[in-house]
Amino acid sequence: MDTVTIEREALHLPATDRARLAHNLLLSLENLSEDELSEAWLDEAERRAAEINNGTVNLISAEEVSAKARLLLR
Repeated sequence: MDTVTIEREALHLPATDRARLAHNLLLSLENLSEDELSEAWLDEAERRAAEINNGTVNLISAEEVSAKARLLLR
């Protein structure tokens, strides 16, 4: 079974079952080896780079992020 099928099936579970599944999945990430963590971060960086290159995300300047953060901290 592939991850798309698993995700589709999981989304049809009752909320309590989805919450338990999500919790268990998150806990399973705490036990990753150093190599698995490195690979996961590389995958995430590549995914984000692809989103930037494809224009599917809007980039926000550091100045704009800082300004918004300062407003939130008031």
